[in-house]
Amino acid sequence: MKKEDKSTIIEQIKASVGEYSHFYLVDIEGLNAEKTSELRKLCFKEDIRLVVVKNTLLEKALDALDTDFTPLYETLKGSTSILLSNTGNAPAKLIKSFSEKDKAGKPVLKAAYVEESFYVGADQLDALISIKSKNELIGDIIALLQSPAKNVISALQSGGNTIHGVLKTLAERN
Repeated sequence: MKKEDKSTIIEQIKASVGEYSHFYLVDIEGLNAEKTSELRKLCFKEDIRLVVVKNTLLEKALDALDTDFTPLYETLKGSTSILLSNTGNAPAKLIKSFSEKDKAGKPVLKAAYVEESFYVGADQLDALISIKSKNELIGDIIALLQSPAKNVISALQSGGNTIHGVLKTLAERN
């Protein structure tokens, strides 16, 4: 590969990683064409971008970015693909569901950069799945904020009849 081609690929990787807020490094080696195509379709459906990269070019692209990605470099061995996403837990859920169906257990998580934190090793997959996405957190906050208001309204509505009854009884006594 020519040096110009390498520098172009490095720039493309750098732009892709900068465009998405989260990325996963996975091993999909051993998947046949049919399974790889199925994985790509699922990624597209979930708004996840799948890119197969050379380890040395990925390392050079990560070096050129502002963040220090050195904890990920030890995982850059063998076949490496990047799953890029703006939802932190979407690739983890996809990896788990797809690998459970695949006989070889692929894809395998090597490492991930999610919510400005590093997760290294396949054992981190369950932790990544449990990370809530931005929309899930917003939904939880809205539910928490609505809960006290619903309780107050409910109490006022049910208590309105009671207060009315008490006032009516007091009025009848006088």
